[in-house]
Amino acid sequence: MDMLGIPVEDPGEAATGRSRRGRQRIQRLYRNSRRYQGRRSQSHKRDEGSKGKKAVMLTGDAESVAESVAMSLGIDEAYGGLLPADKVQKVEELMAGKSAKGKLIFVGDGINDALVLARADVGIAMGGLGPDAAIEAADVVIMTDEPSKVPAAIKIAKRTLAIAKQNIAIALGVKGAVLALGALGMATMWAAVFADVGVTLIAILNAMRTQVLGSDTVLTVKG
Repeated sequence: MDMLGIPVEDPGEAATGRSRRGRQRIQRLYRNSRRYQGRRSQSHKRDEGSKGKKAVMLTGDAESVAESVAMSLGIDEAYGGLLPADKVQKVEELMAGKSAKGKLIFVGDGINDALVLARADVGIAMGGLGPDAAIEAADVVIMTDEPSKVPAAIKIAKRTLAIAKQNIAIALGVKGAVLALGALGMATMWAAVFADVGVTLIAILNAMRTQVLGSDTVLTVKG
C-alpha cells in the first residue's frame, strides 16, 4: 500500500490510540458521575437546612484539584495533598472544633480512608467498589456507591430515632396512666391487658413505619 502512495495507519498505534481515548472517556464519565452525585448530595443538604452544618473535603489529590472540585460542588472547605495520617490529624482538628452535640460524619471510598472512617463519629463507606478495609471500619455502608444517598441515610436515621422515642413515650405514658388508675381502684383487668398487649401492638404498628423510609435507598448499618 505504501508503494501505491496510500497511507496506512499502523494497527498497533490505532489500537493504542483507541484504548487511550476509551480510557479518557471512561475517566470523564466517572468524574461527571461523581460530580453529579456530589451536586445532588449538596443540593439535598441545602434543601434540608444546612444551618450549623459544614461540608469539608479531604483528599490526597493536588490542592488545585481539591479547590476546583470544592468550588464546583459548593463545598465549604477543601484540603488537598493529604496522606492518610494527615487526614486523621485534620479530622481530629475538626472534631475538636465541633460543638458538644455536634457529630462528624466522614464519607470515604478508599483504603486510605479506613483510619478516618474509624475515627469519625459516623463513618460512611461505599460498598460497591470500596475496599474491604474501608467497609470494615465504617458504621454505614452505601451499597450503590452513590454519595447522594448520604442525606437520605441521615433522614432515615433521624426519623427512625423519632419513631423509637414515640414508642417509648407511648409505652411509659399508657402504663403510667393505668398504674395510677389501678392505685386509685379505677382500673379494670381489661385496662391492664391494654396496657400490656395493646401498647405492644401499637408500638409494633408504629415501628412498621420505618419500612417505608427510603425504600429506594440501599444501606447497610453495622452494629
